[in-house]
Amino acid sequence: MEIALDRYQFMLERMFKIRHFEDRVRVLFAAGELPGFVHLYLGEEAIASGVCAALNDSDYITSTHRGHGHILAKGGEMKCMMAELYGRATGYNKGKGGSMHIAYPTLGILGANGIVGAGMPIATGAALSAKVRKSGQVAACFFGDGASNEGTFHESLNLASAFSLPVVFVCENNLYAVGTPQKDVRKVEDIADRAVGYAMPGVVVDGNDVIAVYEAAVQAVERARTGGGPTLIECKTYRWRTHFEGEPDTYRPPEELKAWMDREPIQPYCQKLVAQGILTAAEIEQMEQAVVRELDAAVEFARQSPFPEPETALQDLWA
Repeated sequence: MEIALDRYQFMLERMFKIRHFEDRVRVLFAAGELPGFVHLYLGEEAIASGVCAALNDSDYITSTHRGHGHILAKGGEMKCMMAELYGRATGYNKGKGGSMHIAYPTLGILGANGIVGAGMPIATGAALSAKVRKSGQVAACFFGDGASNEGTFHESLNLASAFSLPVVFVCENNLYAVGTPQKDVRKVEDIADRAVGYAMPGVVVDGNDVIAVYEAAVQAVERARTGGGPTLIECKTYRWRTHFEGEPDTYRPPEELKAWMDREPIQPYCQKLVAQGILTAAEIEQMEQAVVRELDAAVEFARQSPFPEPETALQDLWA
């Protein structure tokens, strides 16, 4: 597949943003600066970046409790995200959503979600809306391996298939649902095999290879946009951190973690871009340093932003 230069650059910049943002959040949370809980996307950067590189600005995504990477890949601003994590009024959701509930419909971001599998019906509904309105939009639904055992998974895939909806289901299989190894709770080795029960393509890709993710996503998005219906893409990956920050890492073999960290997605991609003459090492360094400067400014923006006023507590509630 021929890939445009701007897509190569898009994917690298978004992976840099996710990597540095999440690592800074790790440090800030450990220092006690951030309230609540955070679930980091470190190690999985290629999936969100590859999928969102295949989407249009007007397309939708739904996310998970581990949603920072998806939001950044779709175009979310670091300063608005960081302010939200700090609980400040300048955040995407005025400091009331926090890490697990960032939403920004203007960018097609229909929300991170603290409920496992809850983004799937939302993505399916968004795809139904797009089909009824004939808008040409596609919905990409990110979810984890644990969510594939939820009823919402089967209900959403069934409805999307029955109505030939423009939705791409993206399973981020990082092998563990919280601390439960997936091999202990699922007989099928590949979650993508479940697609056959709903008469849709099921594709397995290396979730640490951003090009492989992008190429699979391009095909699935094109199929969805042209009326072909949904696709299930399973991306094999691994999260570097525990389920949430502060949790003891007692359930993963250290050698397993090391093996996956050795397969991290960014440096091999950089080496490929240099080897193919797409970018120089100096250009890559400049891109990364620009991301770090933007992140530094985002943290300062969040720290200087005000907290929401108490009288706004009940504003923006719709239920």
